[in-house]
Amino acid sequence: MATGAFDSPRGGVAVIESMATRAKLIASVLSNAKNVRYADACKIAEWLGFVAKGQKGDHNAFARPGEVELLNFQDRGGMIKPYQARQLQKMIEKYWFSGGSDVESDG
Repeated sequence: MATGAFDSPRGGVAVIESMATRAKLIASVLSNAKNVRYADACKIAEWLGFVAKGQKGDHNAFARPGEVELLNFQDRGGMIKPYQARQLQKMIEKYWFSGGSDVESDG
């Protein structure tokens, strides 16, 4: 499915990312832990099956059923800290490549 837009049930327009777009973003995060945007980290966490558990200040925590580790991202000028990116990389390797969720489908 190509990138496109559709009317959202909540109003407005929702965007669907193609698998190529997702793959490029995943590759970018895996290749450089020092340059990961906060918004991208949150998006990828959701693709991996993590759910936002709340925000406190500039931190946003994500949890996934059955996963003991949380992902916690701190928005620092639109970027996350490198150690947080490395934690995200670990979860990408665990769930993106293992087929442990529906992250590799467009629907």
